[in-house]
Amino acid sequence: MPQEPFIVAPALDVLEGRCVRLREGERERVTVEGGDPVEAAKRFAQEGARILHLVDLDGAFSGRPSAGLVERVAGAVDVPVQVGGGLRTLEAVREALEAGAARAIVGTAAVSGEFLERAAPLGERLIVAIDVKDGRVATEGWTDAAELTAVELAHRCAESGIARLLVTNTRRDGSLQGPDTELLAEVLEAGLPVLAAGGIASLDDLRAVKAIGCEGAIAGSALWLGRFTLAEALVALA
Repeated sequence: MPQEPFIVAPALDVLEGRCVRLREGERERVTVEGGDPVEAAKRFAQEGARILHLVDLDGAFSGRPSAGLVERVAGAVDVPVQVGGGLRTLEAVREALEAGAARAIVGTAAVSGEFLERAAPLGERLIVAIDVKDGRVATEGWTDAAELTAVELAHRCAESGIARLLVTNTRRDGSLQGPDTELLAEVLEAGLPVLAAGGIASLDDLRAVKAIGCEGAIAGSALWLGRFTLAEALVALA
């Protein structure tokens, strides 16, 4: 059976209507200003993106998704868009999917076992984000943390029938310090497909997360700052 191609998903993190990159997810630490998310989505789609990673940072911080963002971005391109940020109820998840998201990403809500069981029937259309801050699962736009480890949540997700995980060491997000391969390897032991995020700085970093078994990675600051192009990444990881 042919192996699925490694996924390199360009990150579109949107704050106050503009693409940005934040250091460690902190609202005040903007490291990159990237302009209009619709134009960025079109550019990455033209460069060959197979999927786009859209994060509604305003929604993540407020707990309420930004009206119209998913429709504007997903409606502007012909590639799938996975969307997260502020999706803390099953109703919000369904609204994002109805608005055009190919996949919805939940983080804070996933700490609840009841939510996982109710959301699991969404199958491939749902991703659980396991965001780790100082050893614990970060919640509420990474401003708080649950009394739960990444490995514990990963196993809960597997037991509940969740299809896929997105794993981030928040201390490395936007840092260009390299991915936390130890964390990723531990979570992979739960047996679910994993998308890696946080710290990716080079093509070798992408190769490293592929080598340990991740199905793909989110490319944020490295792409935005020109450390490599999407085309270079797709060729290198083919």
